[in-house]
Amino acid sequence: MYMGQRTLVSFDWAAKSLLRQKANFDILEGFLSETLYEDVTVKSILESESNKVHNDDKYNQVDVFCENSKNELIFIEIQFYDQIDYFHRLNYAVSKVVSEHMYEGYDYDKVKKVYSINILYFDLGRGEDYIYHGRMEFKGICRLDALELSPAQQKEFGRTYPSEIFPEIILFKINKFDDIIKTPLDQWVFFLKYTKLPKEYNAKGLKQVEKKLNLNKMDIATQNNYIDYLKNVRISQHAIESVRKEGEQIGIQKGKLEGKLEGKLEGKLEGKLEGKTEVILSLHEDGISFSQIAKYTKLSEEEVRKILIEHGKSEE
Repeated sequence: MYMGQRTLVSFDWAAKSLLRQKANFDILEGFLSETLYEDVTVKSILESESNKVHNDDKYNQVDVFCENSKNELIFIEIQFYDQIDYFHRLNYAVSKVVSEHMYEGYDYDKVKKVYSINILYFDLGRGEDYIYHGRMEFKGICRLDALELSPAQQKEFGRTYPSEIFPEIILFKINKFDDIIKTPLDQWVFFLKYTKLPKEYNAKGLKQVEKKLNLNKMDIATQNNYIDYLKNVRISQHAIESVRKEGEQIGIQKGKLEGKLEGKLEGKLEGKLEGKTEVILSLHEDGISFSQIAKYTKLSEEEVRKILIEHGKSEE
């Protein structure tokens, strides 16, 4: 995350506080509209256990949970630090949002459409793109056709494909962005990466960002809160980096130790075997049997036989 001098506050901090205010819904609406490629109107900010702000918040994730004018649920999460089981956690989070808003006694058609938008500052999975869109689609195995809803279902639900009912997941891999702006959404990604606006922009919501997320125009208390937030981010990043480096160092030392031990063991075994080889060859020349040689050298008869063959000696 860009930590240099700023005039704008970061999106993660704004999402934690400012974007939940109705007066700033236009910023959130602009970002969501460009992300989902349709005009989004935020009806309300919702609360769930996953997006409540707690005093012990470590600033490693920020959730915005809102409902749009179509009664669809949109869940935004910002994550700075690598988490190996993030996909599993994402699967759980989306399922939890669906279940939280499906009440006992409701018909299944009351299940709400959910969008999960994840702004990630680490490299999740393997892939070179910086925006990934996942949706549930049903493809025919034999005829390769796309399954559609029946005419009755289309009329009842106003949808054409099952994917319009199932959750959709969007991943922004911010650090993968190459800083080449081609679309309005790229303008938003630039802001998310650097906490500053590109030289030219026309994306929905960014004009409001310039106006409402300007740190210099905020009161002293808000500015101080933001400065404290940045300090906590730095401390948290430093702590995680220290743990990571410590773990890497422990791994290196462990590898060296295991290597030394393995080398010593192999050296001893090779030394013992080399000395025994001379004895085996000598005893064999004297006509001593395999069983007697094995007894003298404390090796198996098979090992004795193998050594003799390697040195061109007959088994007889």
